[in-house]
Amino acid sequence: MSCLRREPELSRSQEFQQHARSQKVVQMNVQLLGMEGDQDLQFLLQGGDLLKVRSPTWKKTRYFKLQDDCKTVWRQSKKIFRRKQTFSLDDISAVRLGRQTEGLKKNTDEQVEDRCFSIVFKGHHKTLDLIACSEEEAKQWVKSLQKMISNMNNLSRQQKREHWIYSCLIKADKNKDDKLSESDMKSFLRLINVEVDDDYAELLFKKCDTSNSGYLAGEEVEHFYELLTHREEIDVIYGEYAQTTGYMSPQNLVDFLMKEQRQKATLADAHKIIKQFEPDENAKEKQLLSKDGFLMYLHHQDAMVLQPEHREVYQDMDQPLNHYFISSSHNTYLMEDQLKGPSSTEAYIRALLKGCRCVELDCWDGSDDEPVIYHGHTLTSKILFKDAIQAIKEYAFKVSDYPVILSLENHCSIEQQTVMAHHMSSILGSALVTSPLGQGMPTDFPSPEELKGKFIIKGKRLNKLEASFAQEVLAADDTDVTEEEESGDDDDYEEQHQKKSKKKLKLAKELSDMVIYCKSVHFNGFDDARRNLSFYEMSSFKEGKAMTLAEESANAYIHHNMEKLSRIYPAGSRADSSNYNPVPLWNAGCQIVALNFQTTCSDMDVNQGRFLVNGKSGYILKPSYMRDPTTEFDPITLTRGEWLKHKTLHVMVISGQQLPKVTKKKSSIVDPIVKVEVYGVQDDVAEKETNPIDNNGFNPEWNETFRFDVYVPDLALLRFVVEDHDSASENEFIGQYTLPFNSIQMGYRHVPLLNSNGDLIPAAGLFVHIMIVDAE
Repeated sequence: MSCLRREPELSRSQEFQQHARSQKVVQMNVQLLGMEGDQDLQFLLQGGDLLKVRSPTWKKTRYFKLQDDCKTVWRQSKKIFRRKQTFSLDDISAVRLGRQTEGLKKNTDEQVEDRCFSIVFKGHHKTLDLIACSEEEAKQWVKSLQKMISNMNNLSRQQKREHWIYSCLIKADKNKDDKLSESDMKSFLRLINVEVDDDYAELLFKKCDTSNSGYLAGEEVEHFYELLTHREEIDVIYGEYAQTTGYMSPQNLVDFLMKEQRQKATLADAHKIIKQFEPDENAKEKQLLSKDGFLMYLHHQDAMVLQPEHREVYQDMDQPLNHYFISSSHNTYLMEDQLKGPSSTEAYIRALLKGCRCVELDCWDGSDDEPVIYHGHTLTSKILFKDAIQAIKEYAFKVSDYPVILSLENHCSIEQQTVMAHHMSSILGSALVTSPLGQGMPTDFPSPEELKGKFIIKGKRLNKLEASFAQEVLAADDTDVTEEEESGDDDDYEEQHQKKSKKKLKLAKELSDMVIYCKSVHFNGFDDARRNLSFYEMSSFKEGKAMTLAEESANAYIHHNMEKLSRIYPAGSRADSSNYNPVPLWNAGCQIVALNFQTTCSDMDVNQGRFLVNGKSGYILKPSYMRDPTTEFDPITLTRGEWLKHKTLHVMVISGQQLPKVTKKKSSIVDPIVKVEVYGVQDDVAEKETNPIDNNGFNPEWNETFRFDVYVPDLALLRFVVEDHDSASENEFIGQYTLPFNSIQMGYRHVPLLNSNGDLIPAAGLFVHIMIVDAE
């Protein structure tokens, strides 16, 4: 591989012109990003050759370079007819040094370890496996890319907005003369997701073209930008409180915070906000807040719709483990569907980085005495059990320190079960819980706090835990079923395969002894469980069976879940790995409500919303009445009790900002509509929607107000969904944001938007007004 840095060939004059313009664009973007003189940024702008790896034999040199917008990476192919490809820094999930991905481990030798690195993307984009010329260069690429991604993530919304708009202006300037013709202006408007008729475009253009030159340049472009980004709704709010010669004084700001935002605020708080957010040094010196400073404050995450203190761990983490809802994944190893989709250690990494605390491992006998993980009796690919355990160990506690449950779906022979036990013991070491915490036989679960940094095995056990404390060895249980047969249903194709098999699975003692707090057992009804099962003996329920219990025996289910853990999993008939609504099962106190994390859908959005708070720890403490043995709470009948805290929720959807297009076509402009949804107990479930705004995804305004009754706020979630309205077919998803009802901040709030993968859409959002009052 050639290590010489090279650029595409151009004529001398073209090269000179391009270089001059490029330098100007880069300089402007560097200023917008606040990275003047940064050596890592300069390294990426210069670019260089890297070896792209796809297989043991397919390794091709590609030229990679950060483009002038300082946000897009360009890569050149040697193929004559191959389109030049780009990807945005926003699309990168992680940059990993070394042979950390399955692709590099499989397709390269150990001697190139130090020169390897991988770019892992969000969503379903394939990972980019690369080899640099030297160890130093590989480290430089990783360091530089990580710095740029971190820098982009830490930009304020205002900076992201300005950087994006400037990039669109550069793209719209077709002949690269730093002037906007009327045609360029229309192109720019389409780029930022606004379609205007010709008459309005002409009017807007003439208003800005003060020199009557037929194009916009310099200050005229700035005036055009100001007209475009002006937010009338902010003017109105600011004007009402800016009583000091057109500025907000500290007292004006306190009045706004207390009256509109329903926050406790002091003059000291106001001084702190002015010091942090006021961009005008003269105003800051006079202790005044300008409109720009006010808007910058409203865009800060502490002023957004989610209560800032709920972003950290704020709940009691010393309760028994079964008193928490636990973020849980089903078929965690799958990247796509469960019939022919790929299995990957990357799927475990993604789930863990999303805060998942219970992962599933479907284990089968593999070649060379090495157990493998895949979806049995299907065409899904296989990964080594030991590789999955290694990936889980490395990423388990990057997002949350609280315990990870390894849910074993065990189909292995005794011999390979022994190998499984060895791998878990040797890889996880002292972090693996292999005996009860404390002295003697436990009577209850330890807390998440006590289990910090620990792994818990969930699976079959040969006998009761009490046997290890008894003088005589108790008789072994029947262990002829696998985990997901325990619900008693048999309509899954996988379970039918199991029943047809004449070979009965037995359990290796080494694996059995590792099961301490999560012993899988068959469910024979609530009465049997109460009489015959110990606290650590738990059952798995297929979604259909669980939903029936949650609807018909909700109070009994809640009481069952006060003593024991319950795991719910999707029906096997969901061949596309779709999901079910987790809310009714949380309402029945079920802790481990397992979803297909690889599938994007509203159910995963709601799951992400439930676990958005409490430091994204993956553990949410159940309300007190779901932990009280005397409770009469029933989410269906809603008899009177402490859970009834009837609230009236008023939501005004005011405006949207920088909503993304749903297709890449330049001519495609969205017609946004906003749905406001409430999830929770049956009486609280509701949905309302705005009218669509035609041809404007940049700064649509709705100013529509909705009212909701919420009876059990502890279990309710509020979801904002933005869609591209289509009268002829189904609306297309643009973005959403879901949060627990009790974590809402009242007043004028910006709502960030997440894409279908659950990742933040830079600069996009809604502006709303929220009021919650006690119902009369």
